[in-house]
Amino acid sequence: MPKNTTPAAPKYDVKIHSIRPEGSCKATASANIHGDFAVRGIKIMEGSKGMFVSMPSYKSGNGEYRDICFPCTKEAKAEFDKTVIDAYQQALTQGQSATQKQKSPEPQQDQSQPVMGGM
Repeated sequence: MPKNTTPAAPKYDVKIHSIRPEGSCKATASANIHGDFAVRGIKIMEGSKGMFVSMPSYKSGNGEYRDICFPCTKEAKAEFDKTVIDAYQQALTQGQSATQKQKSPEPQQDQSQPVMGGM
């Protein structure tokens, strides 16, 4: 690869759509892969072993749930899952920052100025 090339676009562009503090489904997300392929309906789940990514799935005739789309290698799955969970953690952090800003008291107005009253 030549030295003067620009870096490639990020592999995954993940958007967190809804965060749910209660229950095992913590959030839903979508991902664009290389800007060429979109996956909707990704779920960030809390299990007994920690957070994991659940891909969109369907219920087969035998009652099992089967993923509709999925990474093909163990390494690709690990990278995809890490990217989605990192995006979730970042969304949580940004949400907490916004909440703290909303809860912080507004600056006090200068009391030395006269207050105009109505008649």
